[in-house]
Amino acid sequence: MIHRAPGTLRASFDLAAAQQGFELDDAQRPVADKLAALGAELRKHFHRPRGLYLHGPVGRGKSFLVNTFFAEAPVRGKLRVHFHDFFDRLHRTAAAHRSSSGSSAVDAAVAELLDGCRLVCFDEFHVHDPGDAGLITHLLRALHARCVTLVTTSNYPPAGLLPNPLYHHLFLPAIELIEAHQDVVALAGPTDYRTTNRQGRFAEGTWQWPESEFPPPGNEEQSTLHINGRSLRALAVRDRLVWFDFRELCATPTSTRDYLALAERFDTWVISGVPRLADCGPDARQRFANVVDVLCDKDITTHVLADHSIAGTLADGTDVERTASRLALLRPIPLGEADVPATVPA
Repeated sequence: MIHRAPGTLRASFDLAAAQQGFELDDAQRPVADKLAALGAELRKHFHRPRGLYLHGPVGRGKSFLVNTFFAEAPVRGKLRVHFHDFFDRLHRTAAAHRSSSGSSAVDAAVAELLDGCRLVCFDEFHVHDPGDAGLITHLLRALHARCVTLVTTSNYPPAGLLPNPLYHHLFLPAIELIEAHQDVVALAGPTDYRTTNRQGRFAEGTWQWPESEFPPPGNEEQSTLHINGRSLRALAVRDRLVWFDFRELCATPTSTRDYLALAERFDTWVISGVPRLADCGPDARQRFANVVDVLCDKDITTHVLADHSIAGTLADGTDVERTASRLALLRPIPLGEADVPATVPA
């Protein structure tokens, strides 16, 4: 049943869903109610309401709900950003302040990035690198010190962030801040809607296997790209298309910041030589997940040439649900079958 109360934030969720051809499901409606109540709290000046930490499996509508909330939230100073992007901006801005601000460079960067904000919405909040734990904790403390209301989406509950037991203790102060200042809400409906909506350039890409059916580019097409102070070898660069080997992209010390910078330069990617992830080290597996995150979120047309199908590539992996959901958007092409040609843009 669609709510029809005019002019209310709650009604805007139903309207946005109807415009996209669906109705909120039983799991989404209570979340819309909580976000609408938060919007009403934000109308009160000189008052900082508790934020919201929305977590659950991929494709359940978390980003849709928070995007709708953000568009209608009755505050002027607000920022909505993918967490990958914001963290990249924070690194770059802090580096720019380091010569003048020294140890307070992070505080100066946060002040610049959040100037005038009362509401910040982070999409896809997660952390796997122990080196980021301290910086994220510092960021959360700065947000709360500035009386900013924080709304985040994540595939992980707070206790599931930085899950590696060797490093999880490093993130406990950040988890305490989340639970102290945000209501933790689960959205775990039965349907992964991402698999029912294949619109967008990323979804126009392909997953092709086995790679042995595909000739690699010639040596004359190889290029060296300079990204964030390091060199990265591409098998080919063709205008706005870039072609990488999995080992160069994921088995060397690349970072999410590198993938974000490359996504600004190239809107079509080919990644070849993708093996079974169970045969790779944990760092390579995590980098591949990060690459997929960036390419999907930036809507980059992506062609993957692998040894196995998506299921075979991810088999026996850990924490692969998010990556599997995103890769399911790509069109599978089993090479070698009758009337199925290998295809990559020239």
